[in-house]
Amino acid sequence: MAECGNDSDAESRISYGDYVVLKRGDVFKSVQVENKKKVIFEKQWFFLDNAVGQLYGTKFEIEAGGSLKLKAAKHTGDSLDSKEAGQDNRHIVDDGRSQKLTRDDIETLKEQGLKGQEIVQQLIDNSTTFKDKTEFAQEKYIKKKKKKYESDITILKPSTRLLAMMYHGREPGKICHLRYDSMAQILTLGNIHAGSKIIVFETCAGLVLGSVMERMGGFGSVIQMYPGGGPTRAGMESFGFPSHFHEMLHEFPLCKVNALLAGTLDLSEKDADSEANSSRNGQSESSQETSGVSEEKSSEPQSMEVSVDPQEEMRRAERERLRGQKAQEKKVKMEEKRKKLASAAALLEGRNADGLVIASRFHPCPVLMGLLKFIAPSRPFVVYCQYREPLIECYTKLREQGGAISLRLTDSWLRHYQVLPNRTHPVLLMSGGGGYLLSGTTVAADAAKARNQHKSEEPVAKRLKLDEISSA
Repeated sequence: MAECGNDSDAESRISYGDYVVLKRGDVFKSVQVENKKKVIFEKQWFFLDNAVGQLYGTKFEIEAGGSLKLKAAKHTGDSLDSKEAGQDNRHIVDDGRSQKLTRDDIETLKEQGLKGQEIVQQLIDNSTTFKDKTEFAQEKYIKKKKKKYESDITILKPSTRLLAMMYHGREPGKICHLRYDSMAQILTLGNIHAGSKIIVFETCAGLVLGSVMERMGGFGSVIQMYPGGGPTRAGMESFGFPSHFHEMLHEFPLCKVNALLAGTLDLSEKDADSEANSSRNGQSESSQETSGVSEEKSSEPQSMEVSVDPQEEMRRAERERLRGQKAQEKKVKMEEKRKKLASAAALLEGRNADGLVIASRFHPCPVLMGLLKFIAPSRPFVVYCQYREPLIECYTKLREQGGAISLRLTDSWLRHYQVLPNRTHPVLLMSGGGGYLLSGTTVAADAAKARNQHKSEEPVAKRLKLDEISSA
């Protein structure tokens, strides 16, 4: 029991090499903890060395020189709330002359070493209209000034919700404007759980892939289908998964799906082409060196003895050694890539995957129709798209071809509420939309055909009743 407690305590503490999420207000940023690495966040720079060994969720204060200091617990005497408050704000005029402190005065206070809370108190004392504001307006003013002048950050452990909020707030285009509530629905509708085999095709910077891996907990198999030359996994790496999580991850290029379905996939084809290209490059380089040597020899036809510079020979030998080393490294990488491709192909050839998740900027219809063939019957699939029309086309296609039941096309609606004493109301600003989801369940092709034929035929009871009426 003691060992388990120590292990869990070690996992909950920050260490070098970990990926963490920095939070300040409603702004997030994902960084890796490295020794003496300068981090820039919200126009401030600091080092994370003092955070190593502390618990996740700890709040720090940025001091002069970029060092972090543990923020002391808030005491009752530290409150900035004013005792005097007005009845309403009808007599307050925003003419820009209510604050006595200028920008230069505030900069001077910062240079003197005053902390954020002390600067906020100075702003309150030098405001001519603060005491005339209502209690709610005073609290709002203090919250706004704290956000501007207090340099506090909280270090959190990465999770699907935090990273989804970070990407949606900073770069929503990279994740196809996928909101974190839509992400939760994807994981639920896709029935993502430990021990399953899931096919993922996404162009959301690896965020959906990392969310699926986090939900599976390192057990099972995840096959990432990728377009282009290689998969994108920046979002997945921000989770900071341990090494055994990466063992469950496989990759397969989308351009080879048709060859795999037709049974004509050749795993050695790309390797042969690459080896031929490398051999041609090596021959061209050697021919260039040979021509260079012949030119040197022809330039001195009168000399009977050719003088060889030992330094030139050493440089040529070093170039040859580096060229051979690069060729060997390239050969090893190609062999590893071929093995990964073979393992992913072996998983797909069984056509018994437990789920399919698609979230990409490409049109989902051809991708969905191709990848559904690798899913076992009675398994869920979910497709995310920022727009509704491509999913309507997928819905119509599936209804025509069959092979899927319980088709649902939904959109998510999210609105935050401010919950405070005597002023609980919906937040005025909200997200316009979280995209659309198409979900369903696969069925066997034979069962789908039989069901369609049964629907097309007229029921026997109805046909008998029609015959009786016509005879009468």
